[in-house]
Amino acid sequence: MLIDSHCHLDCLDLNPYGNSFANFMREAHQQEIGYMLCVAINLESYPDMYRLVEGYRNVAISVGVHPNERDAREPAIDQLVSLAQDPKVVAIGETGLDYFRSEGDLNWQRERFRTHIRAAKAIGKPLIIHSREAKKDTLKILDEEKASEVGGVFHCFTEDWETALRAMDLNFYLSFSGIVTFKSARLIQDVAKRLPENRFLIETDSPYLAPVPFRGKPNYPVYLRCIAECIAGLRDVSFAEIAERSTQNFHTLFPQTSAG
Repeated sequence: MLIDSHCHLDCLDLNPYGNSFANFMREAHQQEIGYMLCVAINLESYPDMYRLVEGYRNVAISVGVHPNERDAREPAIDQLVSLAQDPKVVAIGETGLDYFRSEGDLNWQRERFRTHIRAAKAIGKPLIIHSREAKKDTLKILDEEKASEVGGVFHCFTEDWETALRAMDLNFYLSFSGIVTFKSARLIQDVAKRLPENRFLIETDSPYLAPVPFRGKPNYPVYLRCIAECIAGLRDVSFAEIAERSTQNFHTLFPQTSAG
């Protein structure tokens, strides 16, 4: 069994599945995708996302506003805490900083990030971190806000080993997406080789970042096996070991999912 620790199921192109989410879920089950974490990007689409997956015990969700959502409704701490009280919600996010897609004065992004961290600490649930070309400020804010009290995961990790060490010091796991399968991803592959076996997760970030050999096409959780096989090769272990260890790590970070 594999667990997709970060995907956006409400954004999938369901044409290959007869425009049926139920058909997609059946295919995911057949491909041994045993559990998925469907990650929120804003509050406006959150209710529809919730309704889409609420009937599936093998899908958990998060609540939060992505750092690139410039025109989204700003979340308040008490609002995030209220939504996160739902047992289906296992994390706060995705949240963080993105200096690649956003320009100008980004203090609003940093304040939004702090809001999410404070909400996570108030509700006692881990964070899902998005960080792109902003590692220094991301780590600085996590440290200042004492995010280590709840920890979480750096999703789609694309930084170097030094950043990985600092993230782990702050009580965070690292998650590898399809990018780790790219030939050019030497830096990420080095981290995937060296990371302790109890600190990594795997994800598709679908419908984005499809792994080799599907690169450039819409991504789906059923492609998660490609990522697991790549990491197994990098670490010189079996696919079964990567599947088992990443599953254990997921349930450790998100303990509510253990009974799912």
